[in-house]
Amino acid sequence: MNAPALPRLQLELLAVPEAVPKLRGAVREFLGGPCPDVGLCVTELVGNVIRHVGEGAPVRVRVARVGGRIRIEVTDPDPRALPVLVHATDDDESGRGLSILDAVALRWGVEQEGEAGKTVWCELDAGGTDSGGDRRELRP
Repeated sequence: MNAPALPRLQLELLAVPEAVPKLRGAVREFLGGPCPDVGLCVTELVGNVIRHVGEGAPVRVRVARVGGRIRIEVTDPDPRALPVLVHATDDDESGRGLSILDAVALRWGVEQEGEAGKTVWCELDAGGTDSGGDRRELRP
């Protein structure tokens, strides 16, 4: 007997700044209420597509509850524009987004899909905004 499919949100959209607030609203509705850390991660991952792949790139956003976690996946068509965790200095005007995602998420990573693009994903504690414990142990 097959296990029942887990409920998930899947949206296909163009990566444009105007889409981000609507996306956060759809995620909030799917999760049944505000979840600032999930909104932050969705915003950062789609924002990275806008900045590094190009405004208007097609993306697929998936959000699912998996066990005690919330998994966010953002797929884009560019296999070359890989996210890189950098440590911004006090004078840098950008480059902090993945550091914030790294601090909030239990773990995150990238799955390359050949010439079809890539999926950047992260997992957060579904029970609250603070998972406790040492998150560094869970890094990919």
